[in-house]
Amino acid sequence: MGSAQKDEFERLSDGLQQRGIGIDEVLRAIKSQHIETPSWGYGDSGTRFKVFGAPGAARNVYEKLDDAAFIHSLTGVAPSVALHIPWDKTDDWDGLAVYAAQRGLSIGAINPNLFQDDIYKFGSLCHTDAEIRGQAVQHCLECVEIMDKTGSRDLSLWLADGTNYAGQDDIRARKRNLEAALTEIVAAMPGDRRLLIEYKFFEPAFYHTDLADWGMAANLARKLGPQAKVLVDTGHHAPGTNVEHIVAFLVDEGLLGGFHFNSRKYADDDLIVGTTNPFELFLIYNELVAAEQDSEPEVAACVRDVAYMIDQSHNVEPKLEAMLQSVLNCQSAYAKALIVDREALARRRSEHDVLGAYRVLTDAFDTDVRPLLAQARIELGLAPDPMAAFSDSPYPAQVAAERGMARGGGGGYPGA
Repeated sequence: MGSAQKDEFERLSDGLQQRGIGIDEVLRAIKSQHIETPSWGYGDSGTRFKVFGAPGAARNVYEKLDDAAFIHSLTGVAPSVALHIPWDKTDDWDGLAVYAAQRGLSIGAINPNLFQDDIYKFGSLCHTDAEIRGQAVQHCLECVEIMDKTGSRDLSLWLADGTNYAGQDDIRARKRNLEAALTEIVAAMPGDRRLLIEYKFFEPAFYHTDLADWGMAANLARKLGPQAKVLVDTGHHAPGTNVEHIVAFLVDEGLLGGFHFNSRKYADDDLIVGTTNPFELFLIYNELVAAEQDSEPEVAACVRDVAYMIDQSHNVEPKLEAMLQSVLNCQSAYAKALIVDREALARRRSEHDVLGAYRVLTDAFDTDVRPLLAQARIELGLAPDPMAAFSDSPYPAQVAAERGMARGGGGGYPGA
């Protein structure tokens, strides 16, 4: 660390300690943060309208792991990679797990694909046809087997199921079909594995979506038992939705299982997390940090078990740089949440000092935590400025030259 950076860190450290915030505890938490990156964010993928090819974009799951290892080498907090099946399918899952481990990585959540095949035009697990539902269940069971082979803990499930017109289908019958299918899937999962249930209030179904909001997902998780939890995608909410309220509620109920981090302006935009509304990202982390420090052991345990995952499809952004920015934004938001003066916040709340309590949060949010993050990286043996290290690294240019440009012109996933 240069002398200027050292001085900045010491000034920040002194200020935090004067407020009773233990700098060692904050650094320890920053260094132990875990952000999972998605395989599909390293390849050519994007919107349903157009996928723009990127030079050096990963062409297979092994190249995706190589790219993920590069991002982890810069940040120190991205040691796992989520896979999407069948996009990342391989004939040698044991070999893939070894390949990941050799690069300092592990296989993260396994994501079934229940929206790409023609048979799912009118639904998958909610379909009226028992044979199609059976095929969807078998695909999920295949993913459970992949979890066993790769050491993955979580089956991350998002459904595109829904209808576009009133009267198109029996909504209650679809609900029951979904419950029956997920019951079968959970029954096949070992006790230490989890089902993360994602929800989305619209798109691609516009009349009704079978899993439209967090309440439906939570109700389903309760029915399925302790192995089922709710996954919150930050882009899957109506404009104006208070996502941090949902997070706090689910944590307190012991039902929060994970996040898909991205950023949204209107709908599920899949943009870099924290770019549109960084204050929202900070407030989400603030609720999580507060809950982890809760005196109720069940609440704290729920937070410690949450899976933090990126879910973005970088289309016009450079793939590696975009992924790095996503992880760095999560690091920054988390660091700011860690330095909230909890005692002052509690005092302001007890006095009904509305704006005083608000300012406690904004004081933390407005703090420049870059010196704190730089110190944490140095203690991890990393460069203090990951973006500078990225610019200095030959890796992006190397893979661009070796891989070239994949065939472009497609729309949707996986960017063929």
